[in-house]
Amino acid sequence: MALTGFAQMPIFKRYYIADIPGLGWLDQFYLTHYLHYLTGAFLIGLVSYQIGTYFLESRHRFRVTVMGYIRGSALTGLMLTGILMMIKNFPGYGYPPSMIIALDLAHIGFTLMFLAASAWALAGKQKWLEKI
Repeated sequence: MALTGFAQMPIFKRYYIADIPGLGWLDQFYLTHYLHYLTGAFLIGLVSYQIGTYFLESRHRFRVTVMGYIRGSALTGLMLTGILMMIKNFPGYGYPPSMIIALDLAHIGFTLMFLAASAWALAGKQKWLEKI
């Protein structure tokens, strides 16, 4: 998702990354746009399933760790800003330019926050949940 998200900005063509054999598809806006939407919908479904499973089956056996709350907060912000950005693409919905810029920056910020927290958790072997 990060790859298709960054492909929405024309950085891959501008910095000749799309000229590398096998990476030309990164310069095709609509392909990366629809892939990003498709994987975003899959992510929302997966997160919803995991939250439902936790509350219905696991909340008495496990608790969310501090790193789980940090990653969960970043993921929530990422999904909410993504949904708001998707809504702005529907006909009849218009946001002021300052809101579009704020949403773009927030979406990128939550992405970087989630990636950094996930890398930190991976390096420190910190999990989302711990046994009670």
